[in-house]
Amino acid sequence: MNQIGRSILDLLRRLFVTLLALLVFWWGLLPEIALAQTQTAPPQETKTQTPPVQSSIQPYLDRVIKQLTEFRLDNGLKFIVLERHQAPVVSFLTYANVGGVDESDGKTGIAHFLEHLAFKGTTRIGTQDYKAEKPLLEKLQQLDTQIKTAKADGKKDEVTRLEAEFKQVESQAGKLVKQNELGQIVEQAGGVGLNANTSTEATRYFYSFPANKLELWMSLESERFLDPVIRREFYKEKDVILEERRLRVENSPIGQMVEKFIATAYKVHPYKRPVIGYDQDIRNLTPDDVQNFFDTHYVPSNLAIAIVGDVNPTQVKKLAQTYFGRYKAKTKAVEQIPVEPPQKQTREVTVQLPSQPWYLEGYHRPAITHPDNAVYEIIGSLLSDGRTSRLYKSLVEKQRLALNAQGYSGFPGDKYPNLIFFYALTAPGHTVDEVAVALRQEIDKLKTEPVAAVDLERVKTQARAGLLRTLDSNMGMAQQLLEYEVKTGSWRNLFKQLDDISAVTTADIARVAKETFTPGNRTIGKLLSKEG
Repeated sequence: MNQIGRSILDLLRRLFVTLLALLVFWWGLLPEIALAQTQTAPPQETKTQTPPVQSSIQPYLDRVIKQLTEFRLDNGLKFIVLERHQAPVVSFLTYANVGGVDESDGKTGIAHFLEHLAFKGTTRIGTQDYKAEKPLLEKLQQLDTQIKTAKADGKKDEVTRLEAEFKQVESQAGKLVKQNELGQIVEQAGGVGLNANTSTEATRYFYSFPANKLELWMSLESERFLDPVIRREFYKEKDVILEERRLRVENSPIGQMVEKFIATAYKVHPYKRPVIGYDQDIRNLTPDDVQNFFDTHYVPSNLAIAIVGDVNPTQVKKLAQTYFGRYKAKTKAVEQIPVEPPQKQTREVTVQLPSQPWYLEGYHRPAITHPDNAVYEIIGSLLSDGRTSRLYKSLVEKQRLALNAQGYSGFPGDKYPNLIFFYALTAPGHTVDEVAVALRQEIDKLKTEPVAAVDLERVKTQARAGLLRTLDSNMGMAQQLLEYEVKTGSWRNLFKQLDDISAVTTADIARVAKETFTPGNRTIGKLLSKEG
């Protein structure tokens, strides 16, 4: 290949990084940017010194245990508080143990919709006059119901009249809204990073404050979920979410491909549905639907809060009892998640769209609580983590079949049995079938050829170092503590995972590879190029 050709390929590889980020964004794995997000620069955090990755994690764990306090309020709400006094800042994360998997058929996207509405305020925040606003919001819901009925009955003139009245009432209600008041309060008090995200399994709300604003956070966050106004700007936000879906799926070939791929890989488990929801489901959602979902799942025993930074645990507990103790204890909804039956034969889905060809391949694997979880993480890193990975070196650098080849373990979530997932953007002049053969050759090597000790140690070091870097920041630590607390039953399993990574052997890798990478457990996705 001449120098010009190599330059073009290098440019395409760089562009692929952007495409890859968009792929993850389209599927909803990156945080949903809430409209109330603050724009100020974050305060400088002093990094907490983490242990050398080669050493035992026990000394680090001992320090965390010494600095960590956990308590549960009488209503069932769990708090985890970690003292870090290196800088006068505190990060807060509220974790609702509810996501896309908890939605009913026909009401997909409701968890994500609720996340958006949680930034609209309360009866005191976000309104000029709630007493005047409330009847207008109720009228809007009545008109929306009447419009749907008139459309179903084919009464076009009545639809036109009702839609005109709807716009008039919506305008009146909008004049009573204090736009982004929650965000303004947070920003004016020195807060940063006001944001949230919804995944298949959880909804997370987070931001950071100067240490002297602890009580302000307690007041704002407790009221946010004690007294939310679900109806406020409901229909405007629905339009925003529908536009998000158009961007991620309808107008995105890879977005359409991923949606069809995951629906092929899963037949029963709700992992098969997109977190953002299906178009018609989103259109049909009502304020009552979202309110009922909130009332069912946002109960104290289904929430957990992590506070990490320059705080006094005694003060935190006292304020938590004052503000969050106002929540009434309620019974948590009984989980009714269907179990995905074992896959017995290869599944395949092919989509032809105007796009550069992509190849996707996934295999079912156990949940995060399985004893082999660390083995799957190491396998994923060996095959597809960065430019030193086997797939990149073989498919991209050596054979030049793909512009990039990556993947990860735990798609589209990890609380339940999930997928170890690989994907590649096919290089010009090559086909997805060539990519499939080359990818499978690298997978099969794990079954028959012991991983070199130096390669295994490199991947272990990278995995441990990556996790420890996440724990350096207050917010990273807060999120990881809650992920492991809620999904595995104890935040201590976060540190056990680090030791589990160190314990993985070449025999473990071969054993798990033989069990997992079988034709019957394989799902294939092909996005083929369509001209015009």
